Amino acid sequence: MEKLNYFSKVLGVDSGMLEKMEAAMIRKTGKLGVLERIVDENARIVDSTLKLLDSKDRSAHHVESVLRQTILNHEKIVLETLKDVPGKSDFEKAATLAKKLVNVPSGFFLKKDRARQILEKRPPLELLKYLKASDIKEVLEKYDVTEIFATLRFIESTEWMHETFEVAYSNFTPDDFEKREIKIEVLSDVWIKVAEKFVAKKHHNVSHLKEFGVIFINPIQENIPGKFLRDFALLFHYCYEIKFYSKLFQFYEKSPNFAEHLKSLLRGDVKDVFQSEPGDWLIVQRYLAKENPQDPRLLLPRVNPEALHWLRGERDLSFFNASEKDDKMNLKIWNNMEWVGGIFENGGENVVSFDLEDNAMSLVSFMDGKNETFSYHQREAMWTRIFVGYVGGEDTMEKLLIENFDKGIIKF
Repeated sequence: MEKLNYFSKVLGVDSGMLEKMEAAMIRKTGKLGVLERIVDENARIVDSTLKLLDSKDRSAHHVESVLRQTILNHEKIVLETLKDVPGKSDFEKAATLAKKLVNVPSGFFLKKDRARQILEKRPPLELLKYLKASDIKEVLEKYDVTEIFATLRFIESTEWMHETFEVAYSNFTPDDFEKREIKIEVLSDVWIKVAEKFVAKKHHNVSHLKEFGVIFINPIQENIPGKFLRDFALLFHYCYEIKFYSKLFQFYEKSPNFAEHLKSLLRGDVKDVFQSEPGDWLIVQRYLAKENPQDPRLLLPRVNPEALHWLRGERDLSFFNASEKDDKMNLKIWNNMEWVGGIFENGGENVVSFDLEDNAMSLVSFMDGKNETFSYHQREAMWTRIFVGYVGGEDTMEKLLIENFDKGIIKF
């Protein structure tokens, strides 16, 4: 397939825009043949993966089915392995295993006593009522302060959260931060009742506090096939996301506007840039397609740090059972697949994502009777793969992201 036609279909953008982008990037970087190499590599990976999975039928429906079945098989392998991991529940075991497998050291995070100070200045009344506690001191004698902070979003109003965030975070300086390890914690059963609301809204059991370097797992068992592997992969992703934001906190350490940078990062601000010059790349730190599929920024070249976190997280996860001799049952097949997308016939041309998380989400939807297919992780990862092809590697990409994050755009 002609390269620009392929990228136009997979990325959902105009081929004329891609042609101008390619010409500008060749002019600015001197690198020729980037798009051709990516198309060729994509075709090789799609072909070898489907051969490995014994899929001779190349209809979109069948390919999606084969990838979902692979997710199902790999989830069973993970759950079986967890039986030999110490822990009271599958959640605790998953946290233990993820910490062993993920390759992320310490980071630069808010001191935990700052969370205590926030709660003392602005007592969370709904939380106190839920726990039947007289004051926050009583609560903090029983629970870790980051666990309390993690549960605020389940219990307190949006207004309280926004006001507290604005008041408390406006005064933080780099002196309020320290280096410490990233933690993965399972919330205690006391939060199950309110955590159910979070899971119903977010559709997963895992979330995090970037500024405190904590990932937490809600103790809610969901038995729909695919959900456990989907959430297990999120643990790896969040470790790299937290580490990335830790680097940003340190990058702004000498800025006179440190607190404003901090708040912007935690809010997930995306610049309102709806037009760009050929060769310019937007920095988008959210999945815009989830919020508004018609967002005009989806029609422009962009680099999304989320894709970088998934690249690294899924790479670590792919080493889960690296000694397994049956390649079909080895999770290593998901390595370097986060950006891969094939075009298959199904009464028309369909883009099928080969990304682990997209396929896990599609499996969950299928098992839940909704039968949605997802590809937004793959699409953002494809843009990132193109960007990496021009700048020369993921470390260079991360450096450019950090140096230009507040601008919201990378110019060459």
